[in-house]
Amino acid sequence: MSGSIRSGKPALLARWLWLVVAIIVTVVAVGGITRLTESGLSITEWKPVTGVLPPLNDAQWQAEFDAYKQIPQYTQINGPAGMTMDEYKFIYFWEWFHRFLVRTGLGLAFVLPLGWFWARGAIPAGFKLRLLGLLGLGLLQGMVGWWMVKSGLTGDADVKVSHFRLATHLLLALFTLTYATWSALDMQALARGKAPARFTRFGLIALAALFLQLLLGALVAGLRAGHVANDWPLMMGRYFPDGVDWSQGPMHAVLYDPFLLHFLHRWWAWGVVAVLIVLARRVRQQCRPASIAIHSAFGLQIILGIATVMSGVELWLAVLHQLVGALVVIATAWGAHALGRRP
Repeated sequence: MSGSIRSGKPALLARWLWLVVAIIVTVVAVGGITRLTESGLSITEWKPVTGVLPPLNDAQWQAEFDAYKQIPQYTQINGPAGMTMDEYKFIYFWEWFHRFLVRTGLGLAFVLPLGWFWARGAIPAGFKLRLLGLLGLGLLQGMVGWWMVKSGLTGDADVKVSHFRLATHLLLALFTLTYATWSALDMQALARGKAPARFTRFGLIALAALFLQLLLGALVAGLRAGHVANDWPLMMGRYFPDGVDWSQGPMHAVLYDPFLLHFLHRWWAWGVVAVLIVLARRVRQQCRPASIAIHSAFGLQIILGIATVMSGVELWLAVLHQLVGALVVIATAWGAHALGRRP
């Protein structure tokens, strides 16, 4: 085995990891479409292998539709509305495509190359456990996704999935995205003969502030709380909205009340902006592209967030809002990584 193979091929692995990052961003965007089209409950079984293929004939389609007819989303909403087979096929497609991307996209793009790099001895020292951790996060994400879907299938459930499980599913995906981005950046640094970056206190503060905003956004999405107001900066003509239910205490309101969660999500965003501006300024000298990426990403995200609210949660705007949210995660991880570079 050659010396170049023994020492690893960090430049090649960095390109591979950026491909993985791109696929995760695509999965997050398609997940947004799945949620916004109410497609997530259309497939009522988890078949990790055989589920790769959609129904191939009328009998199989009818069997899937009959299974869907047993869940609350159909019996309480889509059934009374007169859902047709073609309408069911539409929502089935988005859930199937979301799962397909995870199984085949990430499966083929991550598992097979990882095995090849491992067998060839191309993984640099110290990175094997990190890449196994990334694999573990991907497997965990699949299980959490099914755990989320199950919350909307039972007879005594609401017509939607648990907003806590949805938040767990989305945040785990964005954490995996952060992990993959940081690993790709470390591989690039290694290819240039530099050591991996370290976590700094302010870098962690920036990521924590952002993830709190992402948590609020996920809870807003799970509760359909984006629909409670379509004006900005006021909510229904007031700075603080009417309708917040405090009867079960403030903590219950923070976790369950759509008016309060919408309010917190739209205003904590400005706290995150302030933190990201400081992060961008701190890394401007050593990595100007990261600084520009941070400003560009959060600026576009704020515009899309406001536009989404004022449009009454128009589908394409809401999907772009979720997509750019993933780009904000990448930009923030890039800035935090630049802040932690060793001389």
